[in-house]
Amino acid sequence: MTSARVLRVLRPAGLGIAALVLLAALWELVKAVVPDDGWSIGELRLLPRTTDLAMPHVWEMVARLGDPLTAQPGADPLWLAVLRAGGTSLRIAAVSWLIGVVVGFALALLMSRFRVAESAVLPLVVLSQTVPLIALAPLVKGWGSKLELGFTWEPWMSVAVIASYLAFFPVAVGALRGLQSPDTLHRELFDGYAASWTQTLIHLRLPASVPHLLPALRLAATSAVLGVVVAEVSTGMPGGIGRMILEFANFASSDPAKPWAPIFGAVLLGLVASGAVALLGTGLRRYRRAEVTA
Repeated sequence: MTSARVLRVLRPAGLGIAALVLLAALWELVKAVVPDDGWSIGELRLLPRTTDLAMPHVWEMVARLGDPLTAQPGADPLWLAVLRAGGTSLRIAAVSWLIGVVVGFALALLMSRFRVAESAVLPLVVLSQTVPLIALAPLVKGWGSKLELGFTWEPWMSVAVIASYLAFFPVAVGALRGLQSPDTLHRELFDGYAASWTQTLIHLRLPASVPHLLPALRLAATSAVLGVVVAEVSTGMPGGIGRMILEFANFASSDPAKPWAPIFGAVLLGLVASGAVALLGTGLRRYRRAEVTA
C-alpha cells in the first residue's frame, strides 16, 4: 500500500480526532471566558452557566469513566456499564434500521413504479416526520402488548418499531431520488431494447441509485440510534443507553461528570452505526463516483 493510499485511508480518522480535540478545546474556552452565571439579556439566556456543576471539565468527565459505577465493592467501572448499555441499544438500532430500510425501499419502489403512487405517498412520507416521536411511543407500546402473533411482544420490539419510524424516511426519499436519477437517454435505450421494468430496475435504476442510497442508509443508521435512545426514555425500557441517560440525570448535582458518560456512549453508538453502514459501500465503489451528500 502506497503512502498516498495510506493517507487517504487515515484521513477520515484524523479529521474525526481533530474535530473531537477542537470540540474539547471550545468547551474549555467557553468555560474559561463565559461567567459562571452565563450571559443573558434580560430574561433571554444567550450562553449557559459554566460552573463545574453545569459544565464539568473535559478531563473530569473522561476520568470519571474509569471510576466505579457505584460505591459498592466490586462495582464495574463506568465505561463498562456504558458499553453494555450501548450494546443493548445498538442491537435494537440494528433491527430498527433493517425495518426502516425494508419499508423505505419498498415505498421507493412503489413510488418509482407508479407516478400516481408518488403523488399520493410522498406527501404522506414527508408529513409523517412532523409527528413527534415521543407521542407515538406510548401508542406503539400499547398496541404491541395487545397483539396476538404467536409469540410474546417484548418491550424492545416496541422500541425497534418506534425507532424505525425515523429510519425509513431518509431511505424512502434517497432511494426514490436514486431510482429516478438515470438520464432520459439511458431509459429510452432500455425501452428501445424492449426491456421490462424489472430488467430496467436491476441493470439501470439500482446501480444508478447507489450514490443516493448509501448516504441515505448512513443517515438512517444514525436516525435509528437516535430513535432508540428516545424510545427507551419514552417507554421506560431498562438496560439501554437511553434509560441510562435518564437515570444518571439524577446525579447531576452530586456527581456532575457522571451524566455525561451515557451521552458519550450515545455519540459513540451513532459513529459506530454510521461507520458500519459505510463499510457496506466498499464493495460498491464502482457505482459511487457521483455520490451525493445526505
